Amino acid sequence: MKAVWMILNAAFLFLCASMYFGTGWSMVLFSFPLVPHLTPDNYYWVFVPEVSAAMTFFTWMASLMIVSSLVMIWMEWKTGIRWVPIVVLLCVLLSGGLTVWLIFPYNHQMAAGIKDPVQLQMILAKWTSLSRLRVGMWTVQWAAMMYYFGRLAWEAITPIEA
Repeated sequence: MKAVWMILNAAFLFLCASMYFGTGWSMVLFSFPLVPHLTPDNYYWVFVPEVSAAMTFFTWMASLMIVSSLVMIWMEWKTGIRWVPIVVLLCVLLSGGLTVWLIFPYNHQMAAGIKDPVQLQMILAKWTSLSRLRVGMWTVQWAAMMYYFGRLAWEAITPIEA
């Protein structure tokens, strides 16, 4: 029964890491190229409601990821794979700190309304730069979880050598 809980917990953590990974790379590939075309007249509806909803959702998800990572660390502590949840936990904490202390202030400025096009582009440039760093951390946590499941799959399909 312990194995079932371990797999379910790891699957949940992988699901969350995948949501961060997909959201981040979607922004990099599809949203960031639009930034130079945003103006004080059109940025709000393109940016603010979506980011506001994401802040709420990902705050809850990150909290659950921290708990899930701690559970996985405890369950994997005596194995050679305990570094996976440690990496995920560190990435969640670092990307969360980056978001709260450096990105949220820009979110609040944009939500309050920006009328100057030069100021808007400066804020968006800083926001996207910090967000790219955050996407890098999300990619690392996804890769760690992919390694975890890849290693389990490899061990399951390769013959045990005597």
